[in-house]
Amino acid sequence: MTAALTTRFDDATMRTLDRIAERTGRSRDWLVNQAVQEYVAVQAWQLDKITEGIEAADRGDFADQAEIDRIAGKYDRPA
Repeated sequence: MTAALTTRFDDATMRTLDRIAERTGRSRDWLVNQAVQEYVAVQAWQLDKITEGIEAADRGDFADQAEIDRIAGKYDRPA
């Protein structure tokens, strides 16, 4: 099932979208649909990871000091 959604773009974005559509042989609708699908997938993934982290923190599931020191040590710059 699909649903229609109307949105507005500024002129510059529409011109760019049209150029991309022409160069790729894709329609505006296809390009916008792909962009929204990719955005939604990334946002959903990030929110899932944030929720997992908060749940772990609520359980007290943290790295111990040795693990924190090990990780921080990977990023220390030599003096």
